This record gives sequence, structure tokens and C-alpha cells, in this order.
Amino acid sequence: MSTTPKTENVKLSPMVRRRTAKDIAARKSGEPIVCLTAYITPMAARLDDYCDLLLVGDSLGMVLYGMDNTLGVTLDMMIQHGRAVMRGAKKALVVIDMPFGSYEESKEQAFRNCAKVLSETGAGAVKLEGGIEMAETIAFLVKRGIPVLGHVGLMPQSVNSYGGYGAHGRTENEWQPILDDAQAIAAAGAFATVLEGVAAPLADKITEKTSNPIIGIGASNKCDGQILVTEDMLGLFSFNPKFVKRYMELGTEIVASVEAYASEVRARTFPSDEYTYKMKD
Repeated sequence: MSTTPKTENVKLSPMVRRRTAKDIAARKSGEPIVCLTAYITPMAARLDDYCDLLLVGDSLGMVLYGMDNTLGVTLDMMIQHGRAVMRGAKKALVVIDMPFGSYEESKEQAFRNCAKVLSETGAGAVKLEGGIEMAETIAFLVKRGIPVLGHVGLMPQSVNSYGGYGAHGRTENEWQPILDDAQAIAAAGAFATVLEGVAAPLADKITEKTSNPIIGIGASNKCDGQILVTEDMLGLFSFNPKFVKRYMELGTEIVASVEAYASEVRARTFPSDEYTYKMKD
């Protein structure tokens, strides 16, 4: 008698294929690339079905830790949040921001730290800020198997040099250096580039003139994709940048919910019987 189990009625779960840097690179001038930030497991799980790319941004320093800027974020913080996002996201390409000071010193330092991030999180790529000055480092990383998402225009890690977060490229004499930056890192092998805080006509030109996908934030709807900080578009903060559309006012809803909870606790109406345990018979 055969002992082989019958399998004709067994339904196997289909394998879920995670998007890769190569998949994103292939979207140049194609279907727009949908990107959002994610820092924690439950949020990543909720975004995963709708996003092509989830960025574990160093913006977590401001969003989660109340920092004034991103400069105090550490490599260990990025690794821990990268692991959390990877637990929640099964389809989207997960990209980890390299924090300030972790890659600028040399291409060798960049490789060591980027390799550490990818090996300890399982993420699919890293993001570096910088243009022409980072092209050699990006090429070095890509040749050694580390996919890199670039970032030009307004670069938050350079906030002290800029003297703030103002938009760039709002006069034409500012255009060429930003275009040169975008083209340099595309040539170096960045699979895509985040273009932040630039005038729309410049963003259109950069999207047209660069070989890799351009992902806009505060740029133009003609970019190859868009990214926002999730907590911004959900309305968790009172400050709202010009380029952020609020798709809901979650902050207001949270306050209303907590107000209702506090009122019920003080009135001893919560927990009511349906939320308490009864004795066993």
C-alpha cells in the first residue's frame, strides 16, 4: 500500500515575490512608482499592498523621536527600524536611509556600513544623499552588490549648510548644478533618485534628462514616482509642508478618541460589562 499522502485537495499558498531595485529601475517613464515612508511593523504591513517602495527614512528622528532634524539619527536606530519594517512588508522594496556620518568619510566606510545595514535587516537597498560628490561612492557600492537610491535637491542632512529647508531651483541659474547632480549619480549606478524640494519646471527637466527613475517629493507630478512621509499625509502633525496633501486628519481623530476614553474612565463607564471577565461556572 502506498504511503504517499494525497495532495490533490491541498491548496498551497502562492509565493509572494518582493520587488527589487531592478524592478524599480525598469519603471523609468512607465507606470508611476508609489512610495511612502515606514518605520514600524504594523504601518509597514498596512502600506505594503499599495506601495512599490517603502523607505525607512532617517526622518524617523523627527517623526518618532521628536528631534529637530535628522542629524542625531544613528546607524543602530536605522537597523532596528529596518528590521521592524521588513517584518511587516512582504511585497514592497524596502530601502534604508543611511544616517548622517555613516557614509561620507570614504567609499570604504560607506561599504562597511551599507553592508552592515543590508545584512542585518534583509532590506533590498540603501539611500544616500548627495550628488556629484557622492558619485564615486555610489559606483563603488553598486559594483560590490549594494543597490543605491540617490537623493538630490533639498537634502535634509545638509540642513546646517543650507540654513533651512527652503525649496531649490526656483531661479534658472540654480538649475544646472542640481541637474548635474542627478545625472552624475544616475551614471554612477543609482537605480533611482529621490528629488526633493525643487521647482516643478526643474523637476520636469531632470526627469526628462536623467536615465534612472526620478521619485519626487515637493517636485512635480511628471516625476517617475512620488514619495511622502506617511505621518504627514495622514495628518499627524500640526505643521503641514506646502507639498503635502493631507488625505486624512488622523491627529484630530486620535485626540477625539483619547478625549472620549478619558471621559469614560473618569465617569466609570469604561470598562463596561462587555469589556470585563466573568467568573467561570
